[in-house]
Amino acid sequence: MDQAKYNEMEKMLHKLEDIKNSQKSIIDKINHVITDLFQHPDKDLETAMEEAHERASENVERIREAIEDYEIKFNKAQQS
Repeated sequence: MDQAKYNEMEKMLHKLEDIKNSQKSIIDKINHVITDLFQHPDKDLETAMEEAHERASENVERIREAIEDYEIKFNKAQQS
């Protein structure tokens, strides 16, 4: 693999990791809101945050899978 292709694929992996970390940060923020709701209950907001948490968790899983798949491509490209 030429250096330009290597650099391009490496940048993509870093961007994917950044996206995954951003999603994890969103989950942490949602968890803070859910925790705050123990002191100031709001059933509608709690439901919305639980749904958002579920979706964000699913996004992290999808992104993790995409990273794994891309890493396989990256490793194969390095070997050729």
